[in-house]
Amino acid sequence: MPINGRVLFSLGLAALAVFAIVSASSWPLKARLFPLVTAIPLLVLALVQLFLDLRGKAEATDSPASDLALSTDVPPAIAQRRTLLTFAWMAAFVALVFLVGFPLAVPLFAFTYLMFQSAEGFWRSLALTVAAWGFFYGLFERMLRLPFGAGVVQIWLGL
Repeated sequence: MPINGRVLFSLGLAALAVFAIVSASSWPLKARLFPLVTAIPLLVLALVQLFLDLRGKAEATDSPASDLALSTDVPPAIAQRRTLLTFAWMAAFVALVFLVGFPLAVPLFAFTYLMFQSAEGFWRSLALTVAAWGFFYGLFERMLRLPFGAGVVQIWLGL
């Protein structure tokens, strides 16, 4: 029974799925539908992968793991910087959702990203932000009537 990075990753995904299922189980049906639809298959697949990892069969590979050839013309330092920047933007979005909730996080993040990372002009950033917010609001709030929880800031302020 080898405990390696694959086993720990599969366990982590299974634990994340269980947490999502347990957390969402007390929510109203419309609110818990999306977490359950994604977390239950994640749990099943993570447990299958965990079983395969614990069986410990070595993969027989005589060929590369992927046929995809990555670009080698970017220096590793620049590639690492770009990767870290991408993860920083993703972490910022998650933090923004936590702090102000989805309905405010989507336009704030879209505008900030377009202005600073993509270097778009003010009017183009504003137009694309309004389009993203309109799509988000129209789809989730108006058509699907999915309630989004308030962010921590709204809860602290009593809004």
